[in-house]
Amino acid sequence: MLVDSLESRPAQAAVPVDPYTWSTQRKAFVFIVGAIAVANSTLGSALPSGAVSFIAADFGVDNEQQLILPITCYLIGYILGPFVFGPLSETYGRRPITLFTFAFYTVFTLACALAPTFAALIVFRLFAGIFASSPPAVTGGIYADIYSDPKTRGRAMAGYMAATTLGPTIGPLMSGYLSVIGWRWTYWVALIIVGASWPFLLLLPETFGPVLRRRQAKGSENMAQTDAMASTELTRENWHHLFTRILARPIKMFCTESIVLFSCLYLALIYAIFYLFFEAYPIIFEDMYGMTPGECGLMFVPIAVGALLSFGAYLLYDSVYQRAREQGKHWVEVEEYRRLPLACIGGPLYSATIFWLAWTANPSIHWMVPAIAGLPFGIGFLLIFMALINYLADAYGIFAASAIAASSGVRSILGAVLPLATNAMYGKLGVHWATSLLGFLSLLMALIPFAFIRFGRHLRENSKFSQSLKASQPK
Repeated sequence: MLVDSLESRPAQAAVPVDPYTWSTQRKAFVFIVGAIAVANSTLGSALPSGAVSFIAADFGVDNEQQLILPITCYLIGYILGPFVFGPLSETYGRRPITLFTFAFYTVFTLACALAPTFAALIVFRLFAGIFASSPPAVTGGIYADIYSDPKTRGRAMAGYMAATTLGPTIGPLMSGYLSVIGWRWTYWVALIIVGASWPFLLLLPETFGPVLRRRQAKGSENMAQTDAMASTELTRENWHHLFTRILARPIKMFCTESIVLFSCLYLALIYAIFYLFFEAYPIIFEDMYGMTPGECGLMFVPIAVGALLSFGAYLLYDSVYQRAREQGKHWVEVEEYRRLPLACIGGPLYSATIFWLAWTANPSIHWMVPAIAGLPFGIGFLLIFMALINYLADAYGIFAASAIAASSGVRSILGAVLPLATNAMYGKLGVHWATSLLGFLSLLMALIPFAFIRFGRHLRENSKFSQSLKASQPK
């Protein structure tokens, strides 16, 4: 089995059992590799955005709903993957799952570049999305594996989320200009980026502690007797156990954990709105302002800049939190204040910028005014993500990958479905009210972080899943 062969590579045999004790340099390398993997994944999601008209002309497709499928099918793949790869990484390890899925992502990116028909392109995009869904689901778990300190782990996850948001925002810009030469060049360049990433991924060490302990237990009966996690929790599962417990874990967490449920719903909406903008921006900037696909792609740059600025905002709040902790302030004793105030700021900011875009998108108003709304949009978007993803990682420890996989899967469902309604919604409601509708929905969901601050401790203390985790830990 490929997973087994990847897992047992000799290069991994010397990896220390406890990744928390690794050197700063080794952890920094793991951080970079995780960010590279996710950047490839997210770049692929938006690649067809600026190439739609060229793909349509090449294959003779004139149905607008069909032309949304290259992005939608990729996101459908995002739905299927996390519910498998996240939990499997908590059984077989992070490294083999990452390499296995990235290999198939490479194959299907190549297939997209060579697609002979529109139908083949759609199928290849679906499978590319399935395997590309692994890094977003697994990387959060990788960072939880190597950073025991919530401060360092939070900063690492915030940095990688800010950097990897560049992927979807660069995709439309890249495809908008490359498609003038030929839309297939979009995928050839993406494949070049994938190829440049492979040397880093091949050097990625295993980070999941229980898997490392299990490997050591194979050569030491004492370790097998003293480490319950290595000898019992992560034994090779039979098929029935694999499907009923391991693969079902994200679904179970979504259905039984209120924190996971409401985090997923909020992240799903803001994520779906983000991907809907890949269809809405051409309506606004190409149809209304007469821009080319490449110029329209440039309108996503403010979102990318905002995403990077959000990292600075995260560091600023984190320094305030750490200073208050050193001073013994009572409010830092509430775990929810470690992450969630960022979402309390980002949520209203995110909603406000949607209304900004909605009511400034007008031919009588300079295009720069609605375009610059992307700057605070990117800040709000990432502040919400940083807060809630970190909150999930803090709350669920070694099972963070399953919680994040649930989040990734659920938000991809809405991210795949909502863009399909873009043309109909904007056609019936118009740019102003269609965009405003999204603003009202996001404003309603912005109440969730405030509710977590008020009730989060109670939810964590009464979580059946958390209690079962505590009961399974060695005494």
